Amino acid sequence: MDMHGEKAAPQGKTRAGRRRGGAAVTVAITAGLALVACSSGGADSAGSTSSPSAQTATCPTGTADATAGAGAGTPTGMPSGNAGGFTVAKTIRKSDTSTSTVIDPKGAQIRCATSGITTTHDITYSSPTTDGRKSDLKLDIQVPTSTSGKKPLVIYLTGGGFVMADRTANLDQRTYVADQGYVVASVQYRTTKDGATYKDAVADVKSAIRYLRANADTYSIDADQVAVWGQSAGGYLAAMTGATNGEKSFDVGDNLDQSSEVQGVVDEFGPADLSELAADYDTAAQKANYAAGNSAAQWVYGPGTKKSIADRTSEVAAADPATHISPRTAPFVIFHGSADNLVSPSETLNLHTALRAKGIDSIRYVLTGAGHGDLSFTGDTTASLPWSTQETMGHIVDFLGQHLK
Repeated sequence: MDMHGEKAAPQGKTRAGRRRGGAAVTVAITAGLALVACSSGGADSAGSTSSPSAQTATCPTGTADATAGAGAGTPTGMPSGNAGGFTVAKTIRKSDTSTSTVIDPKGAQIRCATSGITTTHDITYSSPTTDGRKSDLKLDIQVPTSTSGKKPLVIYLTGGGFVMADRTANLDQRTYVADQGYVVASVQYRTTKDGATYKDAVADVKSAIRYLRANADTYSIDADQVAVWGQSAGGYLAAMTGATNGEKSFDVGDNLDQSSEVQGVVDEFGPADLSELAADYDTAAQKANYAAGNSAAQWVYGPGTKKSIADRTSEVAAADPATHISPRTAPFVIFHGSADNLVSPSETLNLHTALRAKGIDSIRYVLTGAGHGDLSFTGDTTASLPWSTQETMGHIVDFLGQHLK
């Protein structure tokens, strides 16, 4: 225990579960949610084409560090929010860490391995219709080639403030997980720009899971072993996907003969109860996050809404992963930065508490001093580093090794 009563992470602990192989910027988004997932930099050389294309590649950059193209892979065209900019969160209330493991994320960065990976881009997995418009949803998939046989699947979901979903983001971290022996698929999902709500996006994630199970032989996937991993808005969708295991209302579209259930959830700084999104912040930040008709409100109520997420209406409650927990809910590992100024740290704490109360395996890590992933669009080129350390990523790989057998 440290002087604040926080539980420190064990030092020098061997990672038996592995199966293979500073100051934060005080910014709150007026659109109501975090904009980007973290990225360690780098991009693969093939780029994206109009039809599926495969290439064999090793890790994109060799080493993830502050100079390896900070912000590379970060979504572009950032939403500006209701007021056309950002609202500074002057305070972040300290949340309880007594049931979490606190780590100091200042160690060595992940280093890219030399194992081969075959990457296929622009795979259309679904063509849903939203507001009368049909759109092709795509995914990129990385398949390790250093070992033969079928491998567990990890679905990756980027952030984007419910407004965008750039599946090319966070390439280094995705590649690092693939290097450990997992097939990693980065999935595009519908957002408020498409006129979509959370129900549509959850349905998209489950559709991608069913598609990949239906095509498991093509991509060397062990269809019985699937986890979902997301950051920020993607963390929210990962939590919703795992919490709703077995809920057929989210299974719409193609490949309905396949299961959409997952065996594990990795939730990095994702929101949960949107009525408490800014609960840890000062009044000005709360006002911006709870503004009527903002992107978070549209995420729940739909396009053109004049409502706010400030009240826990039945619609807001239904959008909370905690209200969907059942005995079929998958195990969780959850991460949050103590200095996160875009999604209140208590969001993941409350979800973690609810999971444990229902008997679901949940582990939560709090990263001391860490903010909300990649903030390079604000000029902070080091904010992403706590999220790409060997320790942080090691906890993710350990969890996958324990729950994907």
